[in-house]
Amino acid sequence: MTASTLTLSRPSQPPMLSALEAVAPSVSPVRRISSQRLLAGERELVIQHLGSEYHLRLTRNGKLILTK
Repeated sequence: MTASTLTLSRPSQPPMLSALEAVAPSVSPVRRISSQRLLAGERELVIQHLGSEYHLRLTRNGKLILTK
């Protein structure tokens, strides 16, 4: 039996970036926070945004509802 060897050659130039990779800036990961920490033991939280108030409520079934 004879052993054969596989030789890989490198391309002379780096691969081209896709159009999206060339234009898109690097994206940082989205910040995450648990609902328990956000509500801090309460069932409702008021969020002020651009002069409006939004209410984040925890339902009896453990779901979150955001209303203006």
